[in-house]
Order: sequence, then structure tokens, then C-alpha cells
Amino acid sequence: MRVIAGSAKGTHLAPVPKGTRPLADRAREGLFSSLGAQVPGARVLDLFAGTGALGIEALSRGAEHATFVDRSEDAIRTIRSNLDRTKLAEAATTHRRPVRSFLEGPPDGPGADLAFLDPPHAIDPAELDAVLQALPDHLSGEGWTVALTRPTRGYMPVVPVDWAVARRLEYGESLVICYREA
Repeated sequence: MRVIAGSAKGTHLAPVPKGTRPLADRAREGLFSSLGAQVPGARVLDLFAGTGALGIEALSRGAEHATFVDRSEDAIRTIRSNLDRTKLAEAATTHRRPVRSFLEGPPDGPGADLAFLDPPHAIDPAELDAVLQALPDHLSGEGWTVALTRPTRGYMPVVPVDWAVARRLEYGESLVICYREA
């Protein structure tokens, strides 16, 4: 895996920790192409962060700050290594804890303009629904985008009623759905 564009373009990321399934380069490239001008200056949440590739890509493309959340010690170690490799650590914070627990706490600074969620394919549907219901308290007041990755044949979660599908991107077995406030 590598950073696709921006200040860290071409930087190879650390090996993927065991049990992590990162979003493929092609899917990341398509997602960021669709986000375009929303990335520079954005505050980002990378939830179920794994390698941190989504948040790091956003930072490389000019996002102001990224918060990475993952429950795995190996994932957090990999994210920190990747932030060091890309020289983007000063614009990031990491939290080793379950995503739902993080979201049930107070927001980590101002609300996020972009939120990336790439949960495990086998996540309990009720857990994913609870995460999505808690997420709005951590989003900026307006103009936010939530990008949720799911398997193309997997469970489609219940999203807050004021979220509208802005874009659906399908890459092999991965589906990325971008939501915006309706």
C-alpha cells in the first residue's frame, strides 16, 4: 500500500497488521477523486482505522487534522509508524479504543468535516448501527461527508434519517457509500 497523492505521494505504508483488511488503492483513489475539494482544510475522523491509510491520504491531500480510532494495539502501532513515514504525525491524534466507546464520549475537538468508516466485514449489525447513530455528535455543523465501506453483499446499516446518499462507489467486493446531510 502507498499514499496516492499529495505531500506524501508515493510513500509506502507499513505492512498491514494481522486481521486488518485495508481499502484497496484503487478504491481509495476513486473515493478521494469523488471528494475533491472537500479534503483540503478538513478535519477528519478515521474510524476502524486499521493502517490509517484513509486518514493519511486525507492529510497528504491537505486535510488540517485527522483523528484515528481503532481498538487494536497493532493497528495503532501501524498508524503511528505510517504517520512517521509520511511526516504527518503533527497533524494527527490516535486513540486505542473501541469506536463506539470513542463516539459515546465527548468530541475530540471541533466536529469532523469528513468521517471514514471501514469496519470489519463481520461487524455485528447492531454495533455498526449504534456507531452510526452516535457519529453525528462528532460531525461539523454542516457540509460534512461520511464515507462508509461495506462488502457489496453485506449488511447495509441503518443510518440517521437526515443522511442522504451522495455517491455509491463499487470496487470489486467493496462498496463505498458517501453520505451527506439531507
